Amino acid sequence: MGTSQSSNGAPSGVSLVPPWVPALDLPDNVPSEDESENQDDQKDQVSTPSEKTMPPQLAPIARFGSARRNVGEYAHSGSSKHMRQGLGHYIHRGLGGSSTAVRRFGGTIRTAVALNRTFLAFSEGKSFKGLDPKILSSRSAREVLDAIVETVRPVEGNLDAEASREAISKSLSELLSRFPEADLLNLTEDQRLFAIQQYIALDVLNRFQLDIGKTIQEKAPSALVTMQRIHDIRNFIIEQVAASFRKIQNNREFFSSHGIEQIVQSALRDTFEVFEEYVQ
Repeated sequence: MGTSQSSNGAPSGVSLVPPWVPALDLPDNVPSEDESENQDDQKDQVSTPSEKTMPPQLAPIARFGSARRNVGEYAHSGSSKHMRQGLGHYIHRGLGGSSTAVRRFGGTIRTAVALNRTFLAFSEGKSFKGLDPKILSSRSAREVLDAIVETVRPVEGNLDAEASREAISKSLSELLSRFPEADLLNLTEDQRLFAIQQYIALDVLNRFQLDIGKTIQEKAPSALVTMQRIHDIRNFIIEQVAASFRKIQNNREFFSSHGIEQIVQSALRDTFEVFEEYVQ
């Protein structure tokens, strides 16, 4: 697909969470160390909201205006302050705040779950959605990677799906680069979580580029600078997603008692909340 094919971004007046995005059961925020002591009591008292019960939120006029101004300044000058503020405005106004942004990335979350299930099935020697690890064992790493992409995120003909497919492919390529000894049919837990973290970060980057990337191309002094600016944003997003995952893993009670879907939701929420802080 190539996320260089940026658009003018989603318009105002439409739902912040498009109807084709999978609905999620929204978990509570990741509890702090003090809160985790009372977590069991809270579970009995607080019900988890479902996105299906929430009324649609419409995008405001000039939803990406502040994000574009800051990203444009960053593209021109390289100011890390404006890069962070651009990301912050993108989440805060462009996507309606961290909670709504998590819902907007419902497809990313569901794909991360499918990716995780694929790896777990393979590690147990089981098939997943027709993918048989015994048959794949005779294929090259590239062929296995492509088969995973096709199964986990089939072609659907929309930008979300194409961006997600590209993110999966790149995340698995980076996994094999980071862990040259890795076997896609039998990943360790660390390798599996690394792949999922990379996928999430790259899918966030792809969505950001589709909405805002055109501004970087227009405002950067050259094509080479454009590539460097996007590379820096990419690294920044990857670092923050990884930090959010570490925060959750350090809360061992939450990490051990929740499934990958809620863990991914919480990591995304934490990442987006950090971005939003840059506009305050």
